[in-house]
Amino acid sequence: MTRKLLLTLAIGLTPMLATTACGAASPEAAAPAAAAPAQKSFSAFNATEFATFDEPWAMTFLPDGSVLVTEKAGKLQHLDLTSRAKHEITGGPKVAYGGQGGFGDVVLHPDFASNQLVYLSYAEEGSNNTRGAAVARAKLVLDADGAGALQDLSVIWRQDAKVSGNGHYGHRIAFGPDGKLWITSSERQKFDPAQDMASNLGKLIRLNDDGSVPADNPFASQGGVAAQVWSLGHRNMLGIAFDANNKLWVHEMGPAGGDELNLITRGGNYGYPIVSNGDHYDGRSIPDHSTRPEFAAPKVTWNPVISPAGFIIYSGDLFPQWKGSGFIGGLSSQALVRVSFDGDSAREAERFDMGARIREVEQGPDGAVWVLEDGKNGKLLKLTPKG
Repeated sequence: MTRKLLLTLAIGLTPMLATTACGAASPEAAAPAAAAPAQKSFSAFNATEFATFDEPWAMTFLPDGSVLVTEKAGKLQHLDLTSRAKHEITGGPKVAYGGQGGFGDVVLHPDFASNQLVYLSYAEEGSNNTRGAAVARAKLVLDADGAGALQDLSVIWRQDAKVSGNGHYGHRIAFGPDGKLWITSSERQKFDPAQDMASNLGKLIRLNDDGSVPADNPFASQGGVAAQVWSLGHRNMLGIAFDANNKLWVHEMGPAGGDELNLITRGGNYGYPIVSNGDHYDGRSIPDHSTRPEFAAPKVTWNPVISPAGFIIYSGDLFPQWKGSGFIGGLSSQALVRVSFDGDSAREAERFDMGARIREVEQGPDGAVWVLEDGKNGKLLKLTPKG
């Protein structure tokens, strides 16, 4: 199978060696990288360490500039960036921790300033040694010292059905410009459910903020879990972001040599596991997207893979040269990858060798770029312009 390397490395950057997954193991499960210095200078920015966390997975900024961080084993931490004080928020869900499973994403309701609602994703136990992703919402009540609790936690969505195994939950969540809730529901390494409308695995989900189904979803008339679905044929989606023109972009960790960045369309089918620009980990071939034009093809593919995790489309002023660019964290590639957009097209513009697996990327209130390293003692780094 012919592959094209769709990578454009910026002049002056140290070339990257991005590793491909091998054997049956996903890059998601690779060992954490070695610790980086507390402060480091890169070609385009300086990185300042603010805290470390135990297997951090996601973060979000509160209106006061402080940060919520999820730790995979089940803790929600609140960090004051001025004092560097860190407090655990109690009242969170019970998570099924193991493999790729555990605490996932955390986002604020668009009206958080008035309702204090936060949304959390996580893996939960089922019966007979099964598991699945879930999304819950709760009211965040903070104490004066920065500690606090989640109150009135309620589950508003679940993967259906729960299955065996500990991989490919996805469960990235985001609110769109129209106030709808979007959830990436990965295929749990089960292949076929991505094309089965009786399951919500391998699908991009669109809901109202209370978990109910919008009447204008493309498959709403089918009822059941199909009504939740916006697009299908996905593998392991670990990043979701809207651009300035309200176009929705989602990246997914593909099979060997098949990581993707997709422009999402209403009712679109992205082809997995029928087509992919990668192959199975055991070496078996998967037909390319070009062989089945009825399936939506990715706008960017990576071979060697980057193992994408975390995603923003930058809108700040601190790095004016990057406004409108996407930033993707790389796990096996240990990189921060910048993507340039041109209408419905995209390409990798440059990448920065971070020397560690990058799990999460966020934009701060002042326009700084923040990243979370993966694994034990994962660092929270603030990226600012040099000088």
